[in-house]
Amino acid sequence: MKLFLLLVISFNLFAVNIEKLNDYNQGLKKAKIENKLLYVLISSEKCKWCKKFKETTLTKNSIKNRLSKEFIVIELIVGQDVIDEKFKTTPIPRHYFLNSKNKIIYEALGYRDSVLFDSFMDNAQERNKKNNLKKDK
Repeated sequence: MKLFLLLVISFNLFAVNIEKLNDYNQGLKKAKIENKLLYVLISSEKCKWCKKFKETTLTKNSIKNRLSKEFIVIELIVGQDVIDEKFKTTPIPRHYFLNSKNKIIYEALGYRDSVLFDSFMDNAQERNKKNNLKKDK
């Protein structure tokens, strides 16, 4: 029993939490400094699919680790946060990936499981690389 409790406590100590900002401009500044892509989640407190996405997909350690290491995460809640007019707010949840120059490079709509969401992150990074290669030519 003691070994089990020790394992549970150890696991929780090393679990990654996603730092989520709720200010787009602050996130954009941080993305420029850290040279990362932005992931913007548009959600609502009343949306069952938003809740399901946050309680399932965003709780997977593989997703949390990747988001924490590779992206600046911003969650904007409809009716609470200031949302730039470049983002559509219905239907939700909406997912936007942007580069540090404020350009949307990939967007998607709706609930996604961890496998599909992981592919969203891959697609965003691939598109960003292609855009950077085009600029270098």
